[in-house]
Amino acid sequence: MRERRIPEHQRLLTEAMQRESEAHALLLAGDAEPARSLLAEAAALYRQSWVQAPPRAFGRLVGMLKATLLAAGDTREGAAYVRAAIPEPDSASSWYAAGLAALVLGDDEAAAHAATGMRDDSESFARAADAVDALARRDAGSYAAAVRAIVADFESRSEHLTGVPIADTALMLERLAAERGIAAGPDSPLAPAT
Repeated sequence: MRERRIPEHQRLLTEAMQRESEAHALLLAGDAEPARSLLAEAAALYRQSWVQAPPRAFGRLVGMLKATLLAAGDTREGAAYVRAAIPEPDSASSWYAAGLAALVLGDDEAAAHAATGMRDDSESFARAADAVDALARRDAGSYAAAVRAIVADFESRSEHLTGVPIADTALMLERLAAERGIAAGPDSPLAPAT
């Protein structure tokens, strides 16, 4: 019987998620510095995976930006890369990646437009869209409500993408909010200081 070979893009994605999982565990333990190093590795792996993946694997670009933001890496370079990779978003995940890139680049109008494109998919995308839109409008009250809803959703989950119970979406959004002076500091064991 012939052994099935895992496609390279899938292997890279699995490695990215493993690094992210290890980083999340470190963040929950209060070890931010080693976590940042692992998140930087995850971001690079997500990007390599995107390059080799079939078209429309936009979640990898979201993963890349999220890991880069949490690693406190060169977010502008990654955001510019995403913007070039998705010239015309047409799905919730592509709008999400484009919206995050726009926020990093300070293009609030494009971020607000991207939030509109995110809304028609799922409740999770709608919650993230609320936060992206509030960040784009620099509306502290709406942002705080949106990020609390995201954290509550993560708290209610029995399973997490990386296997570690952490509100990584909220942590990423908090980085963007801090740059705008409107971080909400959600109080949850799933949202540790980074």
